[in-house]
Amino acid sequence: MKALFYEHFQGPLMVTQVSDPSPKPHGVVVKVTATGLCRSDWHGWMGHDHDIVLPHVPGHELAGIVEAIGKDVKKFAVGDRVTVPFVCACGSCEQCDSGNQQVCDNQTQPGFAHWGSFAEYVALDHADVNLVKLPEEIDSVTAALLGCRFTTSYRAIKDQGKVKEGQFVVVYGCGGVGLSAIMIAQALGAQVIAVDINDKALELAKDLGASSLVNASLSSNVVDEIRSITEGGAHVSLDALGSQQTSYNSIAGLRKRGKHVQVGLMTGDHSHPKIPMDQVVANELEILGSHGIQAFKYPEVFELIRSRDLKLKRFIHKTISLEEAATALPNMNKNHNSGVLVIDTF
Repeated sequence: MKALFYEHFQGPLMVTQVSDPSPKPHGVVVKVTATGLCRSDWHGWMGHDHDIVLPHVPGHELAGIVEAIGKDVKKFAVGDRVTVPFVCACGSCEQCDSGNQQVCDNQTQPGFAHWGSFAEYVALDHADVNLVKLPEEIDSVTAALLGCRFTTSYRAIKDQGKVKEGQFVVVYGCGGVGLSAIMIAQALGAQVIAVDINDKALELAKDLGASSLVNASLSSNVVDEIRSITEGGAHVSLDALGSQQTSYNSIAGLRKRGKHVQVGLMTGDHSHPKIPMDQVVANELEILGSHGIQAFKYPEVFELIRSRDLKLKRFIHKTISLEEAATALPNMNKNHNSGVLVIDTF
């Protein structure tokens, strides 16, 4: 099969022929029809993810058609249109038994723990636990936005942040995760403030439902500006970027008993950020992580998309080929596209 492949961290990315995958007894092989480029893929290529064994094929946000199934798979058949969360659970550990497959003790992640979806085919484990059948109205390019960005934001906003109608929600970082969070929070009736340093990204955030915009590069004090807009601080604040400054501002800009949700990955020098712990204690703030979503939650996501007529394709910058991804992936930390990239040509 054709795949995007690298042999060294931060090394050349090549589109080349590699061996086709085979399904495990509990797994499937999916023919990939679309897959998103995510900043997490860039982190992996940089060497920030210690699960990656070289050589490697990245990619974790995917949609496709079941091509082959293992002998123990009961719920899916060849020809099914499917997607999958980026955290694939085992279905039998303590976390899975409690309904928290997104933090499975034995999780695997395509594009990290094993070869991913920047290829014509991808193998996925424990199919009956992890695969999600796609409704007819969700096409492959839209579905490729769900596996990491949109579903991660859904859980962060609804289940972790417990956003309610009328609340002030601040989103730091208007990439794929941040734009998804803005769309979801607005659909739930929140007043959303978008923070970024890119005016084009902020304008897209406004189009997707942000009621106020803050360009952090032009603000003399982001926290003070947020407190002014929100009349005392955010009820819920989400760091969708993952940096020392954005995580600090997100916490510092909360009102009493507010919630900070960390979604953006914190790597390298940003792994251990400063926290205004005096405010956390005095104001009884909550600091929460959010790591993907369970496969069984997807029907809720589909229903929100349907009932609120959410147009996810509005935050796609453009679709590209696998060959184009070889150039786009290394530059993800440099380019500031107003939207996301999706591979749909292999």
